[in-house]
Amino acid sequence: MARVTVEDCLENVINRYELVLLASKRARQIVLGSEPLVPPDDDKPTVIALREIAENLVNTENVDKINQPDTDEELSEDVFGLPPLSK
Repeated sequence: MARVTVEDCLENVINRYELVLLASKRARQIVLGSEPLVPPDDDKPTVIALREIAENLVNTENVDKINQPDTDEELSEDVFGLPPLSK
């Protein structure tokens, strides 16, 4: 896919500051296991998030409702390479 530009994203977001907050929140969701809404194409989570915003799939109203990872799943070892917490 062609490079995503800030201008592409600003058509769907009010200003650059909102874009930064929205993209970072969505990228964090992807890192933690949320399924991307666009084909990943070996892109980094931040680029995937920007592509989703440019295609108007993610916005400030729906970012918290998009497929979230299962919160019951133990993330410490899988995502961060840390040993599981002792209970």
